[in-house]
Amino acid sequence: MTKLKTSTHIALRDWAVTLDELGKGTQILLMRKGGIHEETRHFEVTSDSFFLFPAYEHQKPELLKEEYQENIAKSIENWSPEDQTITIKYYAQLHEDIELLDEEKLKSLYPHHIWTNEFAAERLKWKKKLPLHVLLLRVYQLEQPVEIPMLGEYGGCKSWMSLPDLVKGVVAHPVLTDEVFAQKVMDIKQSLEIGE
Repeated sequence: MTKLKTSTHIALRDWAVTLDELGKGTQILLMRKGGIHEETRHFEVTSDSFFLFPAYEHQKPELLKEEYQENIAKSIENWSPEDQTITIKYYAQLHEDIELLDEEKLKSLYPHHIWTNEFAAERLKWKKKLPLHVLLLRVYQLEQPVEIPMLGEYGGCKSWMSLPDLVKGVVAHPVLTDEVFAQKVMDIKQSLEIGE
């Protein structure tokens, strides 16, 4: 398992509860269609490596499988909407961006994530002519979490943001071994019936 030094200041925003599961290695994927405030109104990958920025608003227990619902409370126990800073704990490298338009294919991913089938399908159906991006991520935990000022520009429903330069050059280690990560990728592709 090779450590790395972070090399960007780009961050991708997602639910804190989801980032916690990525950080544990429970799952290696995110599903994206785009935020309401995206310039293009649809999701585009702007960087192959990025920090994971926790979003605490709009997390709803009923959108998670039952066994993960209580994790939302854990994700917000040290957070307040008035906080002046936010802690960044994870970094990711994009392994693959798989585009889906088929609900049956999406259902086949059910064992590989924490969301309900209904929530995943809702994401797929929103702007249904556009594909759902299934991002396979190699996730790294920062050896020292970085606390950054919580700026107004970090709010809202947008995917990508630019963090202060102080996040660059931080040492991080993979949360999964190479072998376990490769197996999870293979399992997802087999579920989707995608060849290597």
